[in-house]
Amino acid sequence: MALLFACLAAPRAQPASTASAQPPGVPAALWAQYEAEAPKTILQLQPFRTEARAEVRQAGGAVGAVTLTNLNPNIDAWFLLTFEWHGRPDRPAYHLENPDPLRQHPQLSLERPDGVGITGLAGREACVLWQGGAQSALERAAHSGLPYAPLCGGRLYLRNPVAGHRTSVEEVTEFLRDHVYGGEEIISFVKAEIYRDRFLEHGASSSGACGTPASSSSGAPRSAPTSGACIVPGSLGIDLDSDSAGLLSGEWYAVRDLPDVYASTLTPKDLSSELYSGKQRGVNRLDSLESAALVYLVAFDLASFDLHFALGTEHPRLDWSPRPPAAVRDSSLPGPDGVATSAPLVTNGMVSPADVDRTVAAFAGGFKREHGAFRYGPFALRNHGSHYGFVQQGAIFSKLQPGLATLVAMGDGRVEMKTWARADDATLGSLRDARQNGLPLIEYDAARGVGVPGAFVNQWGPGNWSGSADEDLRTVRAGVCVQQAGSRRFLLYAYFSAATPSAMARVFEGYHCQYAMQLDMNALEHTYLALYVRRNHERMVEHVVQGMEQCDTRTREGLAPRFLAVPDDRDFFYLTRRGRPQ
Repeated sequence: MALLFACLAAPRAQPASTASAQPPGVPAALWAQYEAEAPKTILQLQPFRTEARAEVRQAGGAVGAVTLTNLNPNIDAWFLLTFEWHGRPDRPAYHLENPDPLRQHPQLSLERPDGVGITGLAGREACVLWQGGAQSALERAAHSGLPYAPLCGGRLYLRNPVAGHRTSVEEVTEFLRDHVYGGEEIISFVKAEIYRDRFLEHGASSSGACGTPASSSSGAPRSAPTSGACIVPGSLGIDLDSDSAGLLSGEWYAVRDLPDVYASTLTPKDLSSELYSGKQRGVNRLDSLESAALVYLVAFDLASFDLHFALGTEHPRLDWSPRPPAAVRDSSLPGPDGVATSAPLVTNGMVSPADVDRTVAAFAGGFKREHGAFRYGPFALRNHGSHYGFVQQGAIFSKLQPGLATLVAMGDGRVEMKTWARADDATLGSLRDARQNGLPLIEYDAARGVGVPGAFVNQWGPGNWSGSADEDLRTVRAGVCVQQAGSRRFLLYAYFSAATPSAMARVFEGYHCQYAMQLDMNALEHTYLALYVRRNHERMVEHVVQGMEQCDTRTREGLAPRFLAVPDDRDFFYLTRRGRPQ
């Protein structure tokens, strides 16, 4: 049975002045589709895709064709299986996931016309998918109702559309935005008047001895220079390997029964006077409330973990944000990249079953599309308003925009944080996951060899830190950074109980971060982080803040954590331990 490779026509391309750096080896026609300022499908946004076609026949004699599209062969994780039957207008499509792309490689089967062949450590094996019509393995999986339906003994998964869990806060805000005139103004009022400082936490000073922190020689991250205050963090939901409830501000403590993971706490006023009160262009002085507001941090040794990013069932969407000026929005396009929907690709808002046993943490991702673009400043006037981009498993859902803070997981496992540049588009094919979220809080100063506050930290509108150019919104926020500690690199997540971007930048600078960006804000479900700890043959769920357990789902069997056990409507990051599960 011969395989046919399709040549695709190229729509009108963008002007050369806005064109990206074409990655090597990408066919010109596919890159032209990617670059085109024209309505397109999500597949036409995949410049690295390859297609293999073959003839198929149904049991009744109907003749058609099957196409297996590898969305990015460099990553080899996601595939789209599409059928065309003579005389039928519909084109059934199935989104397949390869759970072990480093060790097995699906291809259209040459041996038999009813499935794919999977080449792995045991050689080449047939995976029968569509034999049997309505009772085929593929159709049974499609009607299973499972977010991930196993095929061929779990060698492949079919990703099925499911409804993602939403908290009551999410449900109300979605209703207001989508169905009530002026709903966004109501939401902004609630944020400013009701949610402002709702989660503000002041750590009680310890009158007793403070716990002994982990030392850098034992593998802990670099500590922050502080006054050495001893704090009792009342809302911390993580069990630490410490002999006291009191923690030294700025120091790191090992998480009990979770190797290579550490936690720390401080208030900005604990930082050394050079950081806390030192004058620096672009960073505001901190008021008395945010100076005393607790910050919780969790650090992951990147030598031990892989970082992943996953889209939620609904967010972030691919359409236009209402923020950019009308002059930069093209009404002929359904969204800034010309894409209206991710279908037939499926985003199901949870960790793949193949990763569950190795997952040690998950935390909420970035802003929804509504807030993921610029209303003011230079970034509002370029690239259709500079909508934040995102990539999952090598599939591009929204283009990565130059100038924006970007957290990247490469196909080889490397984690990078950088301000994206047009030249970086040449590396797109080797990206496994990526998420942009505004402008950097900390950027690396190569001349000084340290991270310094980003240029827009205290510019509310141009920095896109909140809803209006003159609003000084102090609220609960989360952020992430990368720290270099000798030969070790750590990913640091930080929860700020009440902070402005200036406080975030000061704290990340204090923890020696080379690069940092904001995640999300305003509520516990938006700043959520959970750790999964195996203890006494059970998996325990520990949250950075105890109140975050309300974001999980309770069942008869117990607590079902969001992202890990329950599909969620929001995007998220998760970390898996390298090597065998614990």
